[in-house]
Parts: sequence; C-alpha cells; structure tokens
Amino acid sequence: MLSFDKLIKAKTLLGLSDKATLSEIKTRYKSMMQQWHPDKHLEDPDTAHAMSTQINEAYAIILEYCSSYEYNFEEEFLQTKTLTPQEWWTKKFGGR
Repeated sequence: MLSFDKLIKAKTLLGLSDKATLSEIKTRYKSMMQQWHPDKHLEDPDTAHAMSTQINEAYAIILEYCSSYEYNFEEEFLQTKTLTPQEWWTKKFGGR
C-alpha cells in the first residue's frame, strides 16, 4: 500500500508538478534516466547507479498510484468536459 510520504518523495525526486499528466511523468522519468545513466558517469558509477535505482523506485511508486486512479465516465461529467468553447458559452449564458 502506498503512503503519503512515499508519494511525495517520489514526486519530488522526479521533479513533478502538482498536476502532471501520465505523458509528463514518463517524459520526466526518461529524461532523468538518461541524465543519471551509469555510462554517462564513468568517474562515479556507484553514485549514478544509486541514483538510477532511486529514480526507478520513484517511477514505480508513481505508476502504482496512477494505476489505482479511478476515471469518471459518467455521461453528465463527460458531456461537461468535452464541450467546445462555443457549446460551453451557450450552455452557460444561453443562445440568442
């Protein structure tokens, strides 16, 4: 089970904003793994390996959290979230 502390540490380590999309999470993970790959730190591979391990663990925690998220597919909710700007305006203020 995930704890609040683990999630916050993982979010902080990956440098995620308070509202991140799954695409942003994956991009940030790949970027950090490229940055900390042991082959890029030949002078200190142990530190790079430790950091890579931490990044992988943080990513796994974030993905576990995301996989348990419940998406809302109620028709009323979807209708309000998929309105075009014109439809939103008409619904909010009425049409002439």
